[in-house]
Amino acid sequence: MNIDVPEGKDPITYVWGEMVPGIGPAASHLSLAVYEHTTLGLREFEAARLRIAQINGCVFCLDWRTERDGEKVEEEFAAAVAEWRTTDRFDDRTRLAAEYAERYAEDHHNLDDGFWTRMSAHYTQREIVELSMSIGSWLAFGRLNRVLGLDTMCMLPRP
Repeated sequence: MNIDVPEGKDPITYVWGEMVPGIGPAASHLSLAVYEHTTLGLREFEAARLRIAQINGCVFCLDWRTERDGEKVEEEFAAAVAEWRTTDRFDDRTRLAAEYAERYAEDHHNLDDGFWTRMSAHYTQREIVELSMSIGSWLAFGRLNRVLGLDTMCMLPRP
């Protein structure tokens, strides 16, 4: 871990709450809101989330599976996300979610008109904004946890 945590303190609670009390709890609320208020389908949600986890290398995020109404994506789903270009396991929305996540994280300057035409054919503008905010949250907070070395002891923070 790259942050000194006082003995007896939970690293996540300490970093996300105590160290920066004006920022950490607000970030925690955003992180939780992405899960609690999403209108996106589970498969496209998880395709985007897992692609960001793969790019960030966040151990916790790679192991996490979002559950909705007792359902999670199948175990092989993460491997399919890594192969989003060629897998036959995805519909167009799921493939686009993985593509968008990757391009958002690695090549956002080249999200061209052709890409937006494809996105708009499968997602409403509201869904595009929601997916964008979700991806931004995962990119920022997964990377923060990975960079600071918190990802091996991370649990979703509760406000």
